[in-house]
Amino acid sequence: MGSSALLTQMVNDEGPLILDGGLATDLEAHGAKLQGDPLWSARLLHTDPQAIRDAHYRFLLSGADVITTATYQASIPGFISHLEVSAERARELLMSGVHLAKETVKGFESGQRRPLVAGSVGPYGAFLHDGSEYTGAYAEQMSVEELKVWHRPQIDCLAAAGADLIAFETIPSIKEAEAVVELLREFPNSKAWLSFSCKDEKRISDGSLFADAVRVARRSTQLLAVGVNCCPPDLVEPLLDSAGPLHTSDMSWVVYPNSGEEWDTERGWQTSGKPSAWTPDLSHMWVKQGAALIGGCCRIDPAHIAELRRQLKGR
Repeated sequence: MGSSALLTQMVNDEGPLILDGGLATDLEAHGAKLQGDPLWSARLLHTDPQAIRDAHYRFLLSGADVITTATYQASIPGFISHLEVSAERARELLMSGVHLAKETVKGFESGQRRPLVAGSVGPYGAFLHDGSEYTGAYAEQMSVEELKVWHRPQIDCLAAAGADLIAFETIPSIKEAEAVVELLREFPNSKAWLSFSCKDEKRISDGSLFADAVRVARRSTQLLAVGVNCCPPDLVEPLLDSAGPLHTSDMSWVVYPNSGEEWDTERGWQTSGKPSAWTPDLSHMWVKQGAALIGGCCRIDPAHIAELRRQLKGR
């Protein structure tokens, strides 16, 4: 069964699919030193693949139906530059993100439950390692074709390695969305979701209306879902409302906000001492709005995901 048919069957049979949480922050909680690393969790594909397997397994144990690969900040140029490896080895490392996830799923599978693997593709700004995935400023100086050239090798590796889905994550600009939507056509056997980083209740990070970004996504028949990730949880409901009339049965919402805490490029996540703004009960409203894939991003750990599953599925 293809990923599109499997995803549809899973949603129809079980309701919304539970995504995993913040892979990198879970790795850090178990001893990984990722702060300030230009490769972020992708470095561990080279230095400690078992740590990635273990993190995937923790999220599977928590009830995740979909796990995302440790490739958000991975790229062939990035591996060549920061690991001093060959282009061939860089490609192998990128593909290994899918292999590790699929191996973990295979070892976990039981009964009728068959979790999916989503190959994570971060924005060009993630490679720049300057926080610009939350502004999209770089896209002003780049063409759609240049952005396609950048993303093509990463998508090629993830597709060749057998990812069930491609997850275009934290996309900050409408131009980059246009690029990945066009590029996806070059991989006709691949299905994907597209999620945006957002600055307020109506706009993605580059200032474009979320509704206009959704219109770009709707140009693709390969996109199974469009939505938001790594934004404060209180932005999700108004953002989905702002594009509500564009929601259709053949393209679901995907929603996985962060904890609501603030990120400082020098000091990392800044906690206020208050409870996380991400609470599983928010998911009921997102389901009413049409969300079919729900999870968490940075600072959302396996315990959060386990509670989300209990909220939505009672188990």
